[in-house]
Amino acid sequence: MHFRDFDPDSLPRSEKARMWLDIAPRAQDGAWRLPFLSVTGAAYGPTLLVMAGVHGDEYEGIVAIPRLYEGIQPADLRGRLLMLPVCNVPAYESARRSSPIDGLNLARVFPGQRDGSITEQIAHWICQKLLRQADFMIDLHTGGIAYELPLLAGYVHDESAYGQASLAAARAFGAPVLWGHPLPLPPGRSLTAAYDHGVPCIYTEAPGGSGIDPRVADCFLTGVLNVMKRLGMLNGEQTRQALSHHLLGHGDLDSVIETPVAGLFQREASLLDEVEAGQRLGLIQDESGGVLVEIVAEQAGVLIMLRGLPRVEAGDGIAHLAQQV
Repeated sequence: MHFRDFDPDSLPRSEKARMWLDIAPRAQDGAWRLPFLSVTGAAYGPTLLVMAGVHGDEYEGIVAIPRLYEGIQPADLRGRLLMLPVCNVPAYESARRSSPIDGLNLARVFPGQRDGSITEQIAHWICQKLLRQADFMIDLHTGGIAYELPLLAGYVHDESAYGQASLAAARAFGAPVLWGHPLPLPPGRSLTAAYDHGVPCIYTEAPGGSGIDPRVADCFLTGVLNVMKRLGMLNGEQTRQALSHHLLGHGDLDSVIETPVAGLFQREASLLDEVEAGQRLGLIQDESGGVLVEIVAEQAGVLIMLRGLPRVEAGDGIAHLAQQV
């Protein structure tokens, strides 16, 4: 079925469904299509959209969503659970952050374009067919292959009812770190699209790497279940980790401390360290061990992101700072 022909309201009540939603033809044969899972409860209630694989090298959310699907029975659910385990299939198939087809980062093109490139079409149909139908959205991210972030729940930081709903869900998710983003939100993000549609939302981040950390996948699964209980979709007690940090910042990981040269990054700080302005965070070295440049903190704050992949090119992001609430 093509995404344009799909209607969540057509999903039968008290059933689970697995299907593929076509986006566009592939160059050689077949179609670019997204895997879609749903559980429709026996009783009416909210519609929750859960997404993962917006970046093709972030795997724990991709693992957690099928487990969520298998574990929830329609008889226990109030409302609808709509799930996209892999949003950016071209990037996922090539194990890259962005699409090798058009070079675009799906997390920067929402709400997309109906007649745009493959990445823009994916964003368009997600927004038109799923996000607009949702009462809440969760977007599961990690640091991918190149970056490291603490296990966190990010939310829209605002005093409005929308912001309070976002904060309450982030707390319910149960991650050890909360990261609030004041308005205006950076353009192109799934959170920004959700905000524009009036859909409260949260997202996650977690330590990256090339493998799958089962502890992160477990936390994602538990966190989504916690939010569902918070929304009244499921019965039961919420399970949370102790909160270690509550941070604020714009959350724009395109605007970070960058390296001006290529080389090998040798870090001298760790995630969630409190650093002072001018403090050295690490060095960029050449192949002989010579120091090419020192990487320093541009302001005081808490390290919320660090480069995990040591090899860097000029312009690569190295670190990002947030502020304590």
